[in-house]
Amino acid sequence: MEKKINVPIKDGSVADLKIGDVISLTGNILTARDQAHKRILEQGAPRDIGGAAIFHAGPIITEEDNDYKMVAIGPTTSMRMNPYQSDVIAMGPKIVIGKGGMDDTVREALIENEAVYVVATGGCAALYVDAVEKIESVDWLDLGMPEAIWNLKVKDFGPLIVAMDSKGNSLYD
Repeated sequence: MEKKINVPIKDGSVADLKIGDVISLTGNILTARDQAHKRILEQGAPRDIGGAAIFHAGPIITEEDNDYKMVAIGPTTSMRMNPYQSDVIAMGPKIVIGKGGMDDTVREALIENEAVYVVATGGCAALYVDAVEKIESVDWLDLGMPEAIWNLKVKDFGPLIVAMDSKGNSLYD
């Protein structure tokens, strides 16, 4: 059974999630890849990331008349964010979305901050884009379209599988 979660998280709703749980998200999610994570640590986040869901993704976006349209959005390999992710999690996000596993520094950060790591299925960029209702804003476009932080309004974004929970359990063990 799929659990529906509203984001940003305003309560402890992710603390009860267990590895293998299937979830979907409604609300706002933020994309962030390597360079965005690095800049968050160097300069601070460009917006409040407390309770946020951060998606390791480099979306394909077109621009027409100063209006952005999402063409596709799929997960990118999360282990590239290992050097930054635990420090970013300490800043308040409660859900990290990506592909593949993450290291033990991230596992510890998830435990300490009652957060979870969920996986999105690679190759499903067309499915996930259907859940994006609107691109609400973009930060750090100077990093390039894939590396910018995109603030996306989503409805029933998923399915996503809890791969690392806030108790230290991991599907990768």
